[in-house]
Amino acid sequence: MVEQGTHKPLVGGSNPPSATNPRALAVLADAVQRGTDALAVPRDAPLVLAVSGGPDSTALLHGAHALVATAARTWPLTVAHLDHGLRADSEADASLVATAAEQLGIPFRTERVDVAALARREGRSVEDAGRQARYRFLERLAAELGPAALIVTAHTADDVAETILLRIVRGSGLRGLRGIPARRGRVIRPLLGMRRAELRAALDAAGIGYRDDPTNADPGAADRNRIRVDVLPALEQLNPRAVAALQRLGRLAADDDDALDAVAAAELATRRNGDAIDWHRPPARAIGRRVMRLAAGEPAPSSERVEALLDAAEGSRGGLTVELGAGREASVHERLIRFRPNGP
Repeated sequence: MVEQGTHKPLVGGSNPPSATNPRALAVLADAVQRGTDALAVPRDAPLVLAVSGGPDSTALLHGAHALVATAARTWPLTVAHLDHGLRADSEADASLVATAAEQLGIPFRTERVDVAALARREGRSVEDAGRQARYRFLERLAAELGPAALIVTAHTADDVAETILLRIVRGSGLRGLRGIPARRGRVIRPLLGMRRAELRAALDAAGIGYRDDPTNADPGAADRNRIRVDVLPALEQLNPRAVAALQRLGRLAADDDDALDAVAAAELATRRNGDAIDWHRPPARAIGRRVMRLAAGEPAPSSERVEALLDAAEGSRGGLTVELGAGREASVHERLIRFRPNGP
């Protein structure tokens, strides 16, 4: 028997834990159904459920399974768990998720990655390296299931609020204020309308076990943790609906961001002159930044590189070259900007 972070044993034994309290389980099923309906997820799409063993992803697992068990959906489900190898007891997380998947009769896939080593090798933070490793693993599994397969993560309204706050203090522009998208590529997030506490309460009422990662409550472990433990609760004392307000900010930012992108795309089209972009009469700086990012393509150059390019294009000197990263550069000559790969 596996225990969750609060040392409460996983309920269920030989029966699925989700059978303990149908009413509480219905809360989870309704949350998943509302979210997937809003995203127009096909009733029979293969779903790869990203399950860490924490309360949010455990709620996703049991909510999705309940919909399939009642024939409300016919999703072929796969449970996926990536062991980051960052804690001595991380194998217990994998064991809990494997046990839950087995009890529910869902195929289980797992992989272990030395995220700390990956972070050093790729020059990333541990948090970013873990995220990259996780999505690589999930994308690989989804690809095995075919083009219709979707990856489902358990991000919540709290995650959206934390992300927006973190980007604010890091000086993000409008794009960063969008928060977490409900869909990006084949990744969907149907629980963005739910609070973390709501999911946990439903799990507890249903007697479903989960694990609490103790590092999530350590303000010194990551910047996001400090937002979660200190900043967001303080904001909720000022406004009990702070999370909803931050979500609204994200939606408004997304609308404005999309509108400005459309303006920038039209601006770029009018300024193209053969293989160059005419910058004799520069647009407003806010539009100019977007034009440069669109012209450079993905991955988007850093804000510092974009500003350097605009300074060069709008300055009095010509014949300048600005490196844009990812093997690209832009040259400026007589107010004409040309993009090309680095080197010969």
